[in-house]
Amino acid sequence: MRMIAAVRFLCSFVLFSTPAFLVAQATLPSEMPDNLQPVTDSFDYVKREVMIPMRDGVKLHTVIVIPKGAKNAPILLTRTPYNASSQVSHTASSHLGPILNGYDNALEVIVEGGYIRVVEDVRGKYGSEGDYVMTRPLHGPLNPTPVDHSTDTYDTIDWLVKNVPESNGKVGILGISYDGFLPLMALVNPHPALKVSVPMNPMVDGWVGDDWFHNGAFRQTNMPYIYEQEGTRSNTVLWWTDHFDDYDFYMAAGSAGELGRRHGLEQVGFWRKLLEHPSYDSWWQQQAMDKILAAQPLKVPVMLVDSLWDQEDIYGAPAVYKAIKPKDTGNDKVFLVMGPWHHGQEIDDGSALGAIKFHSDTGLYFREKILRPFLDQYLKDGAPKADVAPVTAFETGTNTWRRLPSWPAGCESGCAIHPAKLYLRSGLKAGFDAPKADDGAFEEYVSDPAKPVPFRSRPVQPVGYGDGFTWSQWLVDDQREASGRPDVLAFASDVLQEPLKISGQPAVNLMASTSGTDSDWVVKVIDVYPDEVAPDPKMGGYELMISADIFRGRYRESLETPKAITPDKPLLYRWTLPIANHVFLPGHRIMVQVQSSWFPLYDRNPQTFVPNIFWAKPGDYTKAVQRIYHSSEQASFIELPIVETK
Repeated sequence: MRMIAAVRFLCSFVLFSTPAFLVAQATLPSEMPDNLQPVTDSFDYVKREVMIPMRDGVKLHTVIVIPKGAKNAPILLTRTPYNASSQVSHTASSHLGPILNGYDNALEVIVEGGYIRVVEDVRGKYGSEGDYVMTRPLHGPLNPTPVDHSTDTYDTIDWLVKNVPESNGKVGILGISYDGFLPLMALVNPHPALKVSVPMNPMVDGWVGDDWFHNGAFRQTNMPYIYEQEGTRSNTVLWWTDHFDDYDFYMAAGSAGELGRRHGLEQVGFWRKLLEHPSYDSWWQQQAMDKILAAQPLKVPVMLVDSLWDQEDIYGAPAVYKAIKPKDTGNDKVFLVMGPWHHGQEIDDGSALGAIKFHSDTGLYFREKILRPFLDQYLKDGAPKADVAPVTAFETGTNTWRRLPSWPAGCESGCAIHPAKLYLRSGLKAGFDAPKADDGAFEEYVSDPAKPVPFRSRPVQPVGYGDGFTWSQWLVDDQREASGRPDVLAFASDVLQEPLKISGQPAVNLMASTSGTDSDWVVKVIDVYPDEVAPDPKMGGYELMISADIFRGRYRESLETPKAITPDKPLLYRWTLPIANHVFLPGHRIMVQVQSSWFPLYDRNPQTFVPNIFWAKPGDYTKAVQRIYHSSEQASFIELPIVETK
C-alpha cells in the first residue's frame, strides 16, 4: 500500500511539476460574446453610432438618436469636445428622456418636440479621428490645413441630410460654452440645410472677456481644464493638487508659469501658445468670433443666449449680438435672450442662483416659451411663426421678463437710456453729484501680493460642477467679506428712495495711481440689500455683484503692447464691465468696490513690470500703495446706463 501511495504521489508530482507546454491544456470557454447585441425592442428610440467622413478623409464619431417611428423629423445637432456618447447616455434607460437628461440637452425641447438628436465628437476628441486643436481656428494664417470647424460642420450636415431617412432635411445647431462656440463656427459658409443656430454662453474672445483672460489678467483656475482637455483624447489624465484650499495651492507655486512647469503643462500645445501670447496680439484678434462674424454675410437665423451671471463666458453672446445685429436689416434674423443664470443654467432649474431667488423657473420658461417655438418655426414643416421678441431679457431686482425691440433698450417703449456718472466720493461715499472743490483728493490702500484678495470666501474650491461644488455661484456670492478688508475700498450710495434701473454695460473711469510699475484694478458694481429683509432674514445687508471685472494696468495705453506704469502718477483707466439689466429697489444702496487682486481666479500681478507675468520671479512681487482719486479735477466714476421714462 505504501508503494502504491508513493507511485501515486510521484505521478502527481510529475504531473503538476511538468512544464505547461508538455501538458495538454484544457479549455474553459469565455462566457463573453464576441459582440453583444442589446435587445431594444421596447425602447422608444433608436440609437445609431456612425463615423462621418470629412473632406480630408478624417472620420468623426457621431451618435444619432431617433424617436421610434419618427418621420420627416428635424435634426438638432451639437458638436462637442466633451464625449458625444456620454451626452446621449446620461443613464441606462429604454426611454428617451432619461438618457438625454443632462448636459448639453434642452430636454423638453428635444423630447416633446420630436426632434432627432445628433451629437458629434469634434476631430481629435473621444471617438473621432484627427488632431485636436483648442477652439481650432478657421483655415487661414493660424490654420494652414483645409479643414476647420466650419468645414467639419458643413460636411456633417451634408452627410446627415443624405443618410438619415427619418429626417425632413432641416438641421438646427445648438450648444453651450465650447459647444456654443461651434454653432458660431457653423455660420461661416453655412450648409443650405442649416436653418437655425442657437449659441448659448459661447466662447467668443478668450483674451478680452471669456475663458482664458479678462482684459489681460490670466484666469489661472482654468489650467486644470487645459491639462485634462489636451493631455489625452479622452481626458483620462487628471490634474492633481496637493492642497485642500485652492488659494494655498496657487500661492505655493508663485506664478502661473511656474505652476504649469511643476505639472508638466508645457507638454500641452495650447498652454505653450498662451505663454507666447499674453497680450492681445493678432493671434487672439484673428480668432475672436465677434470680429469674424462681423465680416460674414448673415444667412442663418441666430438666437444668442446669455447668462447675466455667467462665471465662465460672460463676454461672448452680447459681443456677437453687437457685431452682427447691424446686418439684420429686417429685424428677423438675430435674436438675444438674457436670463438670470450661471453658465449653462438655461437648460436646468432656473428658480434660484445661490441665495438669489427668482420666484419662477426661468430656465423652464426659456425652454418652453422661447427656445422651442423658435426652433419649431425654422425646423418643422408648417410650424407657426414664433412669438419671440427680438430681445427677451430678464430684469433682475424685479424678477420680470421683458420683451424688448433691441439691446440695450430699457423697456418695451416709452423710455430711453442715459449714461449717468456715479462718482466715487471722499469718505467712501458714492453718488451722482460731482465732487466738490473741498472734497478730499483720494482714498488709498496697500496691495500686497503676499496676501491677495480672495475672489470668494476661503477655503476656495476648485472649478467643478456636481454635488458639493459651488463654482457656478461665485458671481452671486455675498461681497461683505471683501468690503471689510483694508485692501478693498467700498464706496456706497445713500439709501435709494426710488427704483433705479440700468440696462447695458457700465463703464469704468478710474483715476488711479500705484507706487509700483504695474497693477491690476478690479471694479465691482454691487446691490446692497436693506439691513433687514422679510421674509428672508439671511438676505439682510447682502452685497450682490451686478457687474464686475478686472483690468491689467500694463494695457492702459495699448492692449497689444504692454507698458510699465509711471509710479505714483494719477492715470485714467477706462474699460467696460459685463452687461446688466437690473433694478436697484427702494431701500437698497449702490456700492462700488475697488481692489487690486482677485485670487486665485486671476494670477497675481507682481506690481513690478516684467516682460511676461507668467514668468514673474518671487522677488518681482512687491507691495504697492494704491490711490483712487475723487477730487473735482481728478474724478473717478462708473458710467451707469440708466433707464428713464420719456
